[in-house]
Amino acid sequence: MPPAIFGHRPGKRTSHKLVVDELGQAVVSGEFAVGDTLPGDAELAARFNVSRTVLREAMKTLAAKGLVVARARIGTRVLPHANWNLFDSDVLSWRFNAGVDEKFLNQVSEVRLALEPYAASLAARRATDADIARMMRLAVAMGDGGHSAQTLAKADLEFHLRLLEASLNPFMRTVGSLIEAALVGVFRLTSPTADEAEIDRVAMAHIRIVEEIGRRNEDGAREAMEHVIRVGQERLIQNLRAQEIAR
Repeated sequence: MPPAIFGHRPGKRTSHKLVVDELGQAVVSGEFAVGDTLPGDAELAARFNVSRTVLREAMKTLAAKGLVVARARIGTRVLPHANWNLFDSDVLSWRFNAGVDEKFLNQVSEVRLALEPYAASLAARRATDADIARMMRLAVAMGDGGHSAQTLAKADLEFHLRLLEASLNPFMRTVGSLIEAALVGVFRLTSPTADEAEIDRVAMAHIRIVEEIGRRNEDGAREAMEHVIRVGQERLIQNLRAQEIAR
């Protein structure tokens, strides 16, 4: 369940970040629907106990993310979903917090399939020996039998981000913020424990990616990455359906 619209979440945040997080989550979760006008500056400043300067800066941040637009004498209005920047890690995280369905997860998977396999092929062409060695260490470490689902997820995420870097295309690493937010959101939906068979499967699938990169086999690296994403997506959908049945 998403946090209360104006509730405080745990952890230290600046006043600006607090306002951005709470209002952003409220918009994405539908607390403020498309076309709605947000409360006025005086009301929001009082609710958050922040200055109008902080509030205005927060609104600028939300506007830059495509969530709202400010109009003189009208107020700040929530924009249609098509304007939202889903490549923004905050927006994507708020979307996962609000709850996702199979359609949305498939859309995320489609974007990953469009990006990561090609990044793997670029890594096969460009990665240095040091890059390959580092990715192999990360892939092998994923096979540690002591992993929980959470630590396995963290290791998985680290691997994918390092691979994007190894493509030596700075745009790929920038898009990594999407991959990072997507994976973090996806991992929240996985089962709370990871069995040894699953840990071994995940590790071997990622080791295969590195092996193909090490062979400088661009097609092989692309196919190995596609396999990892597709199998992970199938498991995720199964987990989502199981959670829905259990409710």
